[in-house]
Amino acid sequence: MLDLRRLRLLRELSRRGTLAKVAQSLSYSPSAVSQQLSKLQEEVGVTLLEPDGRGVALTPEARLLVRHTDAVFARLEQAESELAAAGNHVTGTLRVGTFQSVAHALLPDALDILAQRHPRLRVEAWVLEPAESVPAVITEDLDVAVDEEYPNRAAAPDEQLDRQLALDDPLQLVVPAAWGPATVLEDMAERPWVFEPRGTMAHAWSVAFCRDAGFEPDVRFAFNDLVLRLRFASTGHAATILPALAGAAAAPDVLVRPLPRSPVRRISTVVRRGRVIHPAIGAFRTALRESADRFAQNTGRQSAAKVAR
Repeated sequence: MLDLRRLRLLRELSRRGTLAKVAQSLSYSPSAVSQQLSKLQEEVGVTLLEPDGRGVALTPEARLLVRHTDAVFARLEQAESELAAAGNHVTGTLRVGTFQSVAHALLPDALDILAQRHPRLRVEAWVLEPAESVPAVITEDLDVAVDEEYPNRAAAPDEQLDRQLALDDPLQLVVPAAWGPATVLEDMAERPWVFEPRGTMAHAWSVAFCRDAGFEPDVRFAFNDLVLRLRFASTGHAATILPALAGAAAAPDVLVRPLPRSPVRRISTVVRRGRVIHPAIGAFRTALRESADRFAQNTGRQSAAKVAR
């Protein structure tokens, strides 16, 4: 019988790339990791690691063993989830990676819901871009990642992961009120813009959307921070495209207008397949959806009040 602890080390090496990173993630010393992998190699009777520069690389036989190891650990995680579901106890610690707008607009309310219904569940959260949080779910550094998909930019399927829609977040044109009663995207053809930085999904989509409308946007500013982009709009420096979760409907000194074809950013929760039925996962997903519903209702009331003024 192969040693599960050693198999886990090989699996972590395939994910993290270096012995040092494996050691850091599992609180081992690099030499201990190396010794355990050497023993695993003796157990299986084939070469698992080969020199690769200053580090090591997995052989084809090692990658084969990792695929089987993934299946074993997925079944063990599923068994753990089924036992937790059978007991119907929502306890323990849930580690969540989310991005700024969800953390700002939805997470506090979702935590209130969870605290009221499941006081024994501890939630820890970090603000991370999906490019960081989704891989962290695969490596088991996180239990849940909140991911985003822009129109025609769906995430590639991954058999290790389960993706569940939390909300469709409308994308909106946000312009300085001082610019006058602009109502359509084409009115902004000669105006300055603030987008997310180059290389991000949001930047690529926003630029492409403006080009589809017949103009090249004059992108003078680039910030990841949605609050800062809203600030630049409210102070008259630039137009922008923001998701509804950014809260522009309640902000002063801006006009919020719908975009052609009513595009939405899809926000999903991503978990490992073995964790889908775990009660803590289900509780978090439910709370986040309820928080999103409340936000949408409040945003609708704020938009109506803004128009009335």
